[in-house]
Amino acid sequence: MKQYLSDKIRNVALLGHGGCGKTVLTEAMLYTTKVNNRIGKTEDGNTVSDFNKQEIDRQLSISTSLIPIEWKENKYNILDTPGYFDFVGEVNGALRIAGGAVIVIDASSGVEVGTEKAWKYLAKRKMPRIVYINKMDKDNVNYDKIINQLREHFGKAIAPFAIPLGTDNGLRGLVNVADMVAREYNGKECVDAPIKEEWLERIQPIREMLIESVAESDEELMEKYFEGEEFTEEEIHKGLRKGVLAGDIVPVLVGSAVNNIGTHTLLNMIEDYMPNPKDMAAYEGIHPENEESLIREIKPSEPFSSLIFKTVVDPYVGKISLMKIISGELNSDMEVYNPDKEELEKIGHIFTLRGKKQIDVKKAIAGDIVAVSKLEYASTGDTLCDKNNQIKYKNIFFPQPTLYMAIEPKSKGDEEKIGTGLHKLMEEDPTFIVQRNKETRQTLIGGQGDMHINVITAKLKEKFGVDVTLADPKIPYRETIKGKADVQGKHKKQSGGHGQYGDVKIKFEPANEDFVFEEKIFGGSVPKNYIPAVEKGLKDCMESGVLAGFPVVNMRATLYDGSYHDVDSSEMAFKIAASLAFKKGMEQATPVLLEPIMKVEVIMPDDYMGDIMGDMNKRRGRILGMEPSGDGNQKVIAEAPQSELFKYAIDLRSMTQARGSFTMEFVRYDEVPMHLSEKIIQSYKEDK
Repeated sequence: MKQYLSDKIRNVALLGHGGCGKTVLTEAMLYTTKVNNRIGKTEDGNTVSDFNKQEIDRQLSISTSLIPIEWKENKYNILDTPGYFDFVGEVNGALRIAGGAVIVIDASSGVEVGTEKAWKYLAKRKMPRIVYINKMDKDNVNYDKIINQLREHFGKAIAPFAIPLGTDNGLRGLVNVADMVAREYNGKECVDAPIKEEWLERIQPIREMLIESVAESDEELMEKYFEGEEFTEEEIHKGLRKGVLAGDIVPVLVGSAVNNIGTHTLLNMIEDYMPNPKDMAAYEGIHPENEESLIREIKPSEPFSSLIFKTVVDPYVGKISLMKIISGELNSDMEVYNPDKEELEKIGHIFTLRGKKQIDVKKAIAGDIVAVSKLEYASTGDTLCDKNNQIKYKNIFFPQPTLYMAIEPKSKGDEEKIGTGLHKLMEEDPTFIVQRNKETRQTLIGGQGDMHINVITAKLKEKFGVDVTLADPKIPYRETIKGKADVQGKHKKQSGGHGQYGDVKIKFEPANEDFVFEEKIFGGSVPKNYIPAVEKGLKDCMESGVLAGFPVVNMRATLYDGSYHDVDSSEMAFKIAASLAFKKGMEQATPVLLEPIMKVEVIMPDDYMGDIMGDMNKRRGRILGMEPSGDGNQKVIAEAPQSELFKYAIDLRSMTQARGSFTMEFVRYDEVPMHLSEKIIQSYKEDK
């Protein structure tokens, strides 16, 4: 692939609901640009961008694929992102470095949840976008209905740039209203065709709308419009481009990726209306040492800097880092600085990826996207820069995990393999984490949903040869006391020779702190040198309570009396005496089970408020408040037991058709209701 200047590069992300046809659209682009001689299909498992086993087996995109193509002296870096919501981290990474986006819609489904989410992602970032209505060849597709739906959801920025021809008996082609060019499908491909007179009645009102948009983009053009003068083709393009780049105009195109209808028009529109690096604002960063604000323009003349937006880990090839060159140039054998890790990195082989295929690149310049293999320290979100002109860019936002599962090897001895495999997969996917819970002795993996967790375990088997099972995490319960007790713990053992003797009297009562130990000994009934042993004995016992063996919290122990033997007393004897007192004291002081309580913040459209609140009540939750969160959404703040929230990510998605999201954090421990406490205690005793 030849070298392209910055103004000839377009970095474009494909977004949309799962199943809308993004991956097949990339296939149509590859076919139209003569990279491939056929259009692959997801169901056949032969597409360029869905190439790994998990994607082929599940027939959906799991990770963002880079698909570079060449079109009319331009290079397009197409970023095919997953539509399934568990893989939103991949979308965030792609959008961080893309200049514009194409939102793909399934014509038979219209605006779906994924369409709404894609629009919000782009609106938040103020990114230029094109809407591509795919699958217009399906039966019973109503183009006008889809346009009205788009306007209803997204406002007057929606602007049809193309209308379909003949959707009643199959899609025959389209008319590009902006350029007044028709494209007709001849059974194999689309070819230029004259615009027929009978089409004009349909075309004219839409073209008039576009001309009005052109007039609104510039004062001089507005004046010309009111004077009734015709715009030149150059003026139309310039005005529309200005509106698209500002986000005031969102072109809507039509087509059928599988039949390669509309692909040619889309590729031309990307050249005409999507931003090249020169159109984009400078990147803001800070100096890693003094945090001084810095900017880098997307120019080859600036000092080198780049942002790693994705990492691919291959057991055979090693680590591949995909990055956008933000400023300057990158050459092989360069030494660059990684301010996130405070380490120097040596650049080796530079290439680009087309799916899994590597294409050599001599050098990379500002605005382009390339890959580098075997960087020692770098990870996703890191900045690389000139060591003499340091800058650090803001990291990519990745959502926190919402679903946790315990993971165990099917075969004994595979624990180390699991650890190694998960660590490598975490390099590839920052949206999941691994935790070792020392208390429950479980290894937990946290992800964005059940599909995400299942993909991780499948990759463990596929890439690292480890079979695992998943289970619900165990709840880290606690035990405490509600009442008071005054008990004696006496340990006396005489078996000939040196004996053991320790005797303590201790009062137990609730406390606000985890453990409070006091001694009120008078007259030396327990010598000073044995008191630390009593405290240590009680602390050791607090690791396992009398109900079900959970750690004990919020207890005050006051040592006030006891006795000792000049010869037989020892630290060990007093530790044992303390443990005997502890067991008696807990049993007499009304022991209770405590459970972790989580604070939950749920954001969802107002329509789902009743369902969310009703469901939270069923989970023994307590609503603390409600407040608007913008974009027509509401935030519900609640508290609920952790045991009721394990599968909340799955249930919330179901209740809100994936429009809802939540965050969760631990706040405190509360007493478990008696009827549940008995079941929990019985269950844990049976497991022992």
